[in-house]
Amino acid sequence: MSDEKLVGIVLVSHSAQVAASVAELAKGLAGGAEAVPVAAAGGTEGGGLGTSAELIAAAAAAVDRGAGVAVLTDLGSAVLTVKALLAEGDELPGGTRLVDAPFVEGAVAAVVTASTGADLDAVEAAAAEAYAYRKV
Repeated sequence: MSDEKLVGIVLVSHSAQVAASVAELAKGLAGGAEAVPVAAAGGTEGGGLGTSAELIAAAAAAVDRGAGVAVLTDLGSAVLTVKALLAEGDELPGGTRLVDAPFVEGAVAAVVTASTGADLDAVEAAAAEAYAYRKV
């Protein structure tokens, strides 16, 4: 199964604990989805709150299986950091895409969809659809 080309997912949060917890939650709610490569890129290298281009680039490289990488972010400056990496062109694997989706619900939808072997467009669409999830 590890040779299967699956979309990789990177979860970028200002907090290492939040990123790791959302990754764990998404994989758990996706029935384990152990085959889906998911990486958390939270906080700074020193363990503080913030975002790190280096941690994001390393996470994207770690989950790249040749089917693209979906990057979901929590807050505004995380978006700016990912956009800057994408603009540089050589910092992230080819086929890396910033996905406009709610962080928790989008992560769950992305992991569930990726676990089916869906392509990057389908993973992005499923994550983005999470904006429509109603709670009341």
